[in-house]
Amino acid sequence: MKKLPLDEVEELLRTVPGWSLADGKLFREFTFAGFSEAFGFMTAMAIAAESMDHHPEWFNVHKNVKVWLNSHEVDGISSSDFELASKMNAFFSGMVQQQK
Repeated sequence: MKKLPLDEVEELLRTVPGWSLADGKLFREFTFAGFSEAFGFMTAMAIAAESMDHHPEWFNVHKNVKVWLNSHEVDGISSSDFELASKMNAFFSGMVQQQK
């Protein structure tokens, strides 16, 4: 695992809609229909993160989940952060589609 240079991070941000840079970390806020959906998302993503051995920094209040991703091992953003962000986006999109 290696720390990605800023120009590469900015380029890769285009591949994960909804994510931005905040204080040197990838950031996104997800909004759900309610607390149960938010908690279900966090549960599923905790399992995905554990399988990657790559754990998010996150915060949940009611129907909102804020997520910050960075790689402590390299003191910055790595490809693992983008991989987890992509998994979160895909799972969230699936949840939204099911609600329609």
